[in-house]
Amino acid sequence: MNILEIIEKKRDKNKLEKEEISFFIKGYTQGKITDYQAASLVMAIYLNGMTEDETANLTLAMSESGEMLDLSNIRDIIVDKHSTGGVGDKVSLILLPIVASLGVTVAKMSGRGLGFTGGTVDKLESIPGYKTNIDIPQFIDNIEKIGISMISQTMNLAPADKKLYALRDSIACVESIPLIASSIMSKKIASGAQKIVLDVTCGKGAFMKNIEDARNLANEMITIGKMVNRETICVLTSMDEPLGHAVGNTLEVIEAIQFLKGKITEDVKEVVLELGSYMIKLAGKGENIEENKQKMLENISNGNAFNKFLELVKNQGGDISYIEDTEKFEKASYIEPVYSIKSGYIQEINALNVGKIACNLGAGRITKEDNIDASAGIVLQKKVTDFIEKGELIAYIHTNDKEKIQKSKKQLIDSIKVGEEKIEKKQSVIEVLM
Repeated sequence: MNILEIIEKKRDKNKLEKEEISFFIKGYTQGKITDYQAASLVMAIYLNGMTEDETANLTLAMSESGEMLDLSNIRDIIVDKHSTGGVGDKVSLILLPIVASLGVTVAKMSGRGLGFTGGTVDKLESIPGYKTNIDIPQFIDNIEKIGISMISQTMNLAPADKKLYALRDSIACVESIPLIASSIMSKKIASGAQKIVLDVTCGKGAFMKNIEDARNLANEMITIGKMVNRETICVLTSMDEPLGHAVGNTLEVIEAIQFLKGKITEDVKEVVLELGSYMIKLAGKGENIEENKQKMLENISNGNAFNKFLELVKNQGGDISYIEDTEKFEKASYIEPVYSIKSGYIQEINALNVGKIACNLGAGRITKEDNIDASAGIVLQKKVTDFIEKGELIAYIHTNDKEKIQKSKKQLIDSIKVGEEKIEKKQSVIEVLM
């Protein structure tokens, strides 16, 4: 067996066997297969696709390319939640304490943000003292002690995926559904997930720009889940406008805290309740989806969800005084209002553009080495379908770079479409696939 034969086989639209895929992944991870050879095979996969068996075998090979986290000694069912990324996506910060307060065991390894999508780890680290980089024994001890732990990816999980993703990005082969599906699922399997709920975002600020592609990706991941014995449910959600009001690390943490205290934004609520109700179901804590949603709302009202978030933060070294009083969070040097230049109904807030503006203000990173400015970002005062008067406040820009203010204001105004007609409000949850 050699890599040239494998490349030729896929080039000619033939199916790769499990052993051939394993040979490629092992060889590439170990550096025995060159980047240009791997690029040739990836391009052949991009052009010719993969069968369900091939995608499942690729997923398993990537998941086994590094360390595997074993959570089988934890007595409860572990349900993992993952999002394909978006703008203003603070869902994990809100959702996971809620479901943990209802007895669902949460063991979450999250990534850092790259580009405009923001990472849960960056948001958690904007809480003074919160430790995301803890070892695995401590991670497991935290889970058993309080039923929830959220950390950074401290293990060498699926290194083949990390290497392949960088390669795909450099040769314009990112938008391949088999490669995206295997990338996501390999990390979930390697991180010990037993059951998986996936938030597959769709729209301008998401990886999948249309419903058809989002549905195809979801079905691919569900199929992989079945083939590797991991029950997987996908919730398709809209990402045409930013989720909620805040975009930026500290700003999103504050919005999440306000949500857990009962100040609820409707689009965030819709996504959180849908994802959470299925996590509760997969954990064996409630079969009825609507009843599960009510349980979640009750635990927000009675303070149990907020208290679980406090417990999480305190247990991982965070200063809970910031959670109890969000005014303590460090603010950007410049908090600049942005006003509407015309009257009418807001017809569009382009999520991709808003994410890029926030990133440029310091809320995101272009390369993995870039530093995040936790206080930077945007807080929208209006949502799509709202009416706004000319000269009325539409958003605040938060930045520590005075030179970027005027350009960012103009870009933000250009990203918000205001017209005479009120458009129909889109549902945040598009559909559920399983």
